[in-house]
Amino acid sequence: MKIVINAFSARLGGGQTYLINLLKHIPLDEGLSILVLAPDDLQLPSHPAISRYAPRYSLNNPILRTVWEKFLLPGYLRKVKADVLFCPGGVVATQAPTGCKVVTMFRNMIPFDKRVLSYLPFGLQRIRSWLLYHTMLRSMSRADLTIFISDFARGVIEKLANIPNPVTIPHGIGEAFRTFDKQLARPGRLPTESYMLYVSRFDVYKHHYEVVSAYAKLPVELRERYHLVLIGESDMPGAERVHELINDLDLGGRVIILGAVPYAELPSYYHHAELALFASSCENCPNIMLEALGAGRPVLSSNVMPMPEFGAQAAAYFSPFDADDISRVMNTVLSDRNYSQQLADAAASQCQKFDWAKTSESTWAEIFKLVAHAK
Repeated sequence: MKIVINAFSARLGGGQTYLINLLKHIPLDEGLSILVLAPDDLQLPSHPAISRYAPRYSLNNPILRTVWEKFLLPGYLRKVKADVLFCPGGVVATQAPTGCKVVTMFRNMIPFDKRVLSYLPFGLQRIRSWLLYHTMLRSMSRADLTIFISDFARGVIEKLANIPNPVTIPHGIGEAFRTFDKQLARPGRLPTESYMLYVSRFDVYKHHYEVVSAYAKLPVELRERYHLVLIGESDMPGAERVHELINDLDLGGRVIILGAVPYAELPSYYHHAELALFASSCENCPNIMLEALGAGRPVLSSNVMPMPEFGAQAAAYFSPFDADDISRVMNTVLSDRNYSQQLADAAASQCQKFDWAKTSESTWAEIFKLVAHAK
């Protein structure tokens, strides 16, 4: 069996994390050949079944990549006699040759969230989201198999289009993030005092502004006892407003913005946090929330779906649009040691439900079943 994976769009952290973990757990099959279409800078696991292909020219430009996928990739699929074309990026611009099954995924929720779209300025971002909305719907409605990573997202799409063969397979948690029963060194960039942690890039729908506002509403004794540490790319449009708020509230010494932190270092930051926050209002599968659960620390989460689908009873929920509600939940967890410990224990238990090996096993099984039924 020959499976071609189009990974040219897997340039961001989430897409790369998924692909690398999928390829780390390849099933034993002597006849399996996996051809990964990827740039040279994408690190792939070493495995005899994996080979890489890329044209001599760069496909970083999305227009050039689309042209290549539409007009040249079909010829490559015929040449290698591909049984499956897997497009985990969610967009299929290729008419696969006869006998080649098409598999895609739904990962990007933003084009389908009217509230987030209302935040975007008129211009290229809105046009891009409109194009993605229609292109992804068309891709999923024509694919032989569509992999959803949450039941919530699957429900949204199935109300908009007929999806011939849908399956839900949530993402996993990397073993490095499962630290509830381990001892990790404390990162030197952290304050010596206790801290609350929020990991997310500074997009508007991540609600950093509301989180900082909520922190400012805590009783003085709690703010003096706990810092608020923010990790994530802070060169986003929403970041300037957050910086201004911190200055206006004179919280510069209490709210610490570390910016982007190498992915491999994040487990230690979760591990030493008094609690972890996740305030996003637009997710498909909340990987950051899953990684926070892996630390076995109390998790405070947005109550917007699909977060409750993944956190279940292992998180304390708040409205990400309401700073008063966020502050109330912060106060409750920080002030009640018994409740805090209950959440920590529940997080350590809940994280066991999400494992990359299980995710990969289910994914390969669905792809193999698709090919078997075609013969």
